[in-house]
Amino acid sequence: YQRRVHGGTSWNEERTAEKDAEGFKKAMALTESEFVDCVLGYAKSWLPARIIVSQSFDSRLSVHESGRIMKLDVPCPWQEHIYDLEAKNNLEGLVYYVLYPDNNNHWRVQCVGVKGTRFTNRKSLQWKGARDDELSNVSGIPDGIFVHATGFIGGNKTYDGALKMAIKSLEA
Repeated sequence: YQRRVHGGTSWNEERTAEKDAEGFKKAMALTESEFVDCVLGYAKSWLPARIIVSQSFDSRLSVHESGRIMKLDVPCPWQEHIYDLEAKNNLEGLVYYVLYPDNNNHWRVQCVGVKGTRFTNRKSLQWKGARDDELSNVSGIPDGIFVHATGFIGGNKTYDGALKMAIKSLEA
C-alpha cells in the first residue's frame, strides 16, 4: 500500500498535467507538515526530556548507592532514554525504578521494563494491588497510595515514601 493524496489520479482515471501538479502540491504540503511536526516533536519534547533523563542518570548514585533507582524532578518521557544511556555507558539493565512527581504533588515509582517487551518489568514492585492504608500497613511505609495489580507502578504521598518503596522492592 502506498499513500495516495486525495485528489491525485487513480489508476482508472484520466491523467492530466493539471491533476498531476495538484496531487504533487498536496503531497508536498503533507510531507512538509509531517516533517515539521517531527522536528518540532524532537525539539520541544524529545531533546528536553533527554537532557532531564541524562542528568538524572548521571546523578542516580546520589539517590541510592546501587544506582538502580533514578529520580526525575519533573515527569517526562524516560524509557527510551534510559535504554540508550545504559547502552552508551555499558550498563544495560542497571536501572530498575524511576521516581517522579505526579500532578497531585505526590510521587510515583515506576519499574523500568525489559527492553523489547511491553509488560515485563526488570523487577516489579512488592505489594501488588494494595492501596492506601492497606499498602501502608503491609509495606511498613507511611502515606502509601497504591501499587498496580501487575506491580509496574506505585505511588506515595511523599518522595521519601516512594524511595522507600523502591528500596524495599529492590531488596526483596
